[in-house]
Amino acid sequence: MKKIVLLTAAVAALTAVWGTSEAAAAGFRTIKGRVSYYQAQTSPWHGGYYDAAWGTPVAVLVPPTAEAQTHWGWGVGATRVTPIHHQFQRDYPGPGMYKRSWFRPTPRWPSSTDQFGDYYIRGPW
Repeated sequence: MKKIVLLTAAVAALTAVWGTSEAAAAGFRTIKGRVSYYQAQTSPWHGGYYDAAWGTPVAVLVPPTAEAQTHWGWGVGATRVTPIHHQFQRDYPGPGMYKRSWFRPTPRWPSSTDQFGDYYIRGPW
């Protein structure tokens, strides 16, 4: 009985380790993973607005399984769903140097949630 329990635990541990490494490596082998990597390397993670409470753009960390975000807008056809390309890496170098003058404040009458200065970034694998 003891051998069966130990064998079951060993198989479960190997399956968990094997599954996580496969899931992490599969992200770059797919076309969607390569497109996200290219977009993240060639475009900034933030928009042109800063969060009024912080004075800089704020990265909102979402789970690594999150793939899309909704941009709510006011007006006909202004709401859209876009993929989340940027991903927070484990070797994060620290906070960046941002000047408030590089970004615009939230307008008095915003026309989209993009203008609030909060931007989604996926968590690490």
